[in-house]
Amino acid sequence: PEQAARMKKLQEQEKRQKAEFRKRMEQEVSQFIQASGEPRRRFQPMTKIERSILHDVAEVAGLTSFSFGDDEDSRYVMVFKKEFAPSDEELDAYRRGEEWDPARAEERRRLRELAAQQEEAELERGPAPPGPPNDYKDK
Repeated sequence: PEQAARMKKLQEQEKRQKAEFRKRMEQEVSQFIQASGEPRRRFQPMTKIERSILHDVAEVAGLTSFSFGDDEDSRYVMVFKKEFAPSDEELDAYRRGEEWDPARAEERRRLRELAAQQEEAELERGPAPPGPPNDYKDK
């Protein structure tokens, strides 16, 4: 009976800690929502349970959230406001453990666009593929 009581006490303590953690995350997320100049917020590394609580809090608040980091000790959550939801490029940068630099990404995008335009221009100069005869719809 003593062990059961101790177990129950531990479970209640754990439950209380989770509830306190959730409340703290709700406050932080609410501050984040009100911080107008802050499109995203990176949280400290936390345990799997804490991350799942934070993801839930973020979802309830209408935010987007992702976890990054390779090993359990360094995994952290990033929360994004909906209008600043991250692009795949941005997510890939975080997954690689890099800082996201929109200016650098914009530069890369421009270079890709330029290359695509040059490719298109070369294709246009090439032979045009034969199109269907004009009257084929009338038949």
